[in-house]
Amino acid sequence: MSNDSMSVLYDAPGPRARRITLISSILAALAAAAGLYFLVYRPLDERGQFSMERWGPLIDPGNEVFGQVWTQLGQGFQATLTAAALAIVSSLAFGTLLAVLRVQLKSLMRRRFDSLPAPVALAVRALSWLLNGVTRFFVEVFRGLPVVITIFFCASGLPVLGVDLGDILWYLVLGLTIYNGVVIGEILRSGMEGLPGGQREAADAIGLTSFQATRMILLPQAFRIMLPALISQLVVVLKDTSLGFIISYEEVLRKSSFIIQVLDNPIQVYVVVGVIYIAVNYLLSKLAEYTQRRLAKGRRSARKSKPATTGGESGTVQETEAVAGTAT
Repeated sequence: MSNDSMSVLYDAPGPRARRITLISSILAALAAAAGLYFLVYRPLDERGQFSMERWGPLIDPGNEVFGQVWTQLGQGFQATLTAAALAIVSSLAFGTLLAVLRVQLKSLMRRRFDSLPAPVALAVRALSWLLNGVTRFFVEVFRGLPVVITIFFCASGLPVLGVDLGDILWYLVLGLTIYNGVVIGEILRSGMEGLPGGQREAADAIGLTSFQATRMILLPQAFRIMLPALISQLVVVLKDTSLGFIISYEEVLRKSSFIIQVLDNPIQVYVVVGVIYIAVNYLLSKLAEYTQRRLAKGRRSARKSKPATTGGESGTVQETEAVAGTAT
């Protein structure tokens, strides 16, 4: 973009405006620092919240209860990570199946079934419309419900209905799977439906069925395109495991409440737990960035090594064949 076009969009600040901006920024930073000091630091310091008596059990290995505190926190984080791992795997599997089902049902709704007898074709189309309505209703209900209600219903409602899963862990995993699986399913469905229509047409041209086109061409690309949103949702799964305390699951938040009852230091315990959560989620976000870079690098390498093609339709077909071969 040229300098002339940039000047049309906005005026570059002059020396006086830059000085005013700099002075305002400094004054705002000083005001924020003063507010933190007088409204946060001093009240906490006057109440002894920075003393080693409160922080020692968490940061001083020489403290007599340091080992017991971190043993309890370690058990809580182990339970948290166990529930998160199971919920992530099951949510991805359930969400993928739901996305493929919804895409296939929409594909069936558009077909005429001319090769079938008229009554059978009508019945198949009616069944497709019915199943599509059921799945859409299921998605809208559980996507609209708060996840805490889903978890509480699984833990309290299923036993009343005669469904006993045994360990309380599985009720938490089931509640997280239903909610996050629906969200992941919608992410993948939107990713597949947002792909160019020529890809599906090219898949039809080389003789792939609708399910094969979805499985080998559309779904792999949807995973790659929607990877940032998927990783963000998996981070949400990890954080939502903290809701297990409402059904008495011994995750880290519940373990922390036991420690607080004994030591009476809620601020210190929650700060430490929050820092650990932030560190884990930060590592997950970096893993997502690394995975996305690797996928983008692999795609660029594949484009460079792919021979040039002539003709729009033949090029689309050959590209689809290449994607299908890579997916399989």
